Amino acid sequence: MDQPKVERPFQQPDSPGGPHVVIIGGGASGVLMAVHLLRRPEQAFRVTMIETRHAFGRGIAYSTTDPDHLLNTRAHNMSAFSQDPLHFVNWLQSRAGGTAMTENCFASRATFGAYLSGLLIPWLEGTEPLRLRVVPQSAVRIEDMPRGVVVHLASGQSVRGDAAILATGHVLETRDADSPVLGAWDDPGDHDRDARVIIIGSGLSMVDRVISLLKSGHRGEILCVSRRGLLPRTHAQTKPIDIDIADIPLRAPMSVLSAWAKDLAREAEQRGGTWRDAVDGIRPHVERIWRSLPSAERARFLRHAATIWDVHRHRIPPASDAIIQAALGTGQLRLLRGSFLGGDRRSDGTVVARVVRAKWKSEEILPACVIFDCRGIRRHPARNASPLVADLLKTGLGRVDDLSIGLDVDMNCRVLERTGRASDRIFAIGPVSRAAFWEITAIPDIRTQTEKLAKVLAQEMSTAQRC
Repeated sequence: MDQPKVERPFQQPDSPGGPHVVIIGGGASGVLMAVHLLRRPEQAFRVTMIETRHAFGRGIAYSTTDPDHLLNTRAHNMSAFSQDPLHFVNWLQSRAGGTAMTENCFASRATFGAYLSGLLIPWLEGTEPLRLRVVPQSAVRIEDMPRGVVVHLASGQSVRGDAAILATGHVLETRDADSPVLGAWDDPGDHDRDARVIIIGSGLSMVDRVISLLKSGHRGEILCVSRRGLLPRTHAQTKPIDIDIADIPLRAPMSVLSAWAKDLAREAEQRGGTWRDAVDGIRPHVERIWRSLPSAERARFLRHAATIWDVHRHRIPPASDAIIQAALGTGQLRLLRGSFLGGDRRSDGTVVARVVRAKWKSEEILPACVIFDCRGIRRHPARNASPLVADLLKTGLGRVDDLSIGLDVDMNCRVLERTGRASDRIFAIGPVSRAAFWEITAIPDIRTQTEKLAKVLAQEMSTAQRC
């Protein structure tokens, strides 16, 4: 699908019109935020989206072009609008040859990226008032002014607005340019297809990387190094347990919560279902459970239960699972439980990974032609901060949560300043707000979050205009 043009006339922020919101980031979170603001009936919001990528809507998750990289959620859960749950399904079926796509299918990530991009076309190409501008630059600083915000760009230009929303996505690890370790989505270039490839991590990114390697004709061993050696479980039909909030042991220690969840899984299996019924029944309550946990219990969850929850919660489509299981069956894909210490490039150009196998103390050197780091999305937000986030932390307009998950925000997505005060004009959504909401990486959760924030902003700005 062709990308919408971004160079369009735009009403200047200080000219008469509705409230002007600056969204920093044009991936899934930024697009959903923009479209929910622009669709608000009570406010003619004007939106400036700051995004360096030409193809907005395609952050880390949806920028792949491999059609075999599939969504890990069925199509009926991927609508951008909670009031129109089949919006994405209908869009799929309206495309040429798309009539075979059903509510339960797993579309490709690239297809969903095209869907997200298309959501903005009405405000870019004239079927709606042109209230959206996309600025292809990066933001480096935010000023909180008496009557709004000023977002400073790397070019030296600035954009004024009534509010700024950070939709910057997952924290990306800061890498040494000389490191032989590639990111999950980096191009390995020309490499020996008969040699070993090492992948660090065994989650969703690993699955996509293995699929791409096999499609490219890789014949050598693919060694997956993971501390727990757990693979994502596969999707199957499910009938979620109906759980009343009163039956959840909120504020209980993690040991009690874990035992409760295991009991639910056993109960589901005794009824003829599977553990999936329990996990999917718990899912709508995850935010409430996370909010109820004191910091010490959240830390215990991160240490002991997060990986186990993730492999059961974030499942992969049966088609993807079949590829992984076949590669395991032939021995081409092998799991090694251990810790990755680092990668080195020797003087002769060969690459090696330094690992310690589980329960061993001695370091082991493993040669490979390529090493991919697919360890997932948890990165220290300060040590790997973008220039914008680094400036927020430096000026005190933002702070990192006490477990170093992400920016500290309140339940209304307001960024907390160093003093703990909630900002009036600076907000954060999507993965960058994970410290407060935990599961805010999936489209259904981000959709709900952005719908709520758009409603809050519309109400607050209507009140401000009347005053």
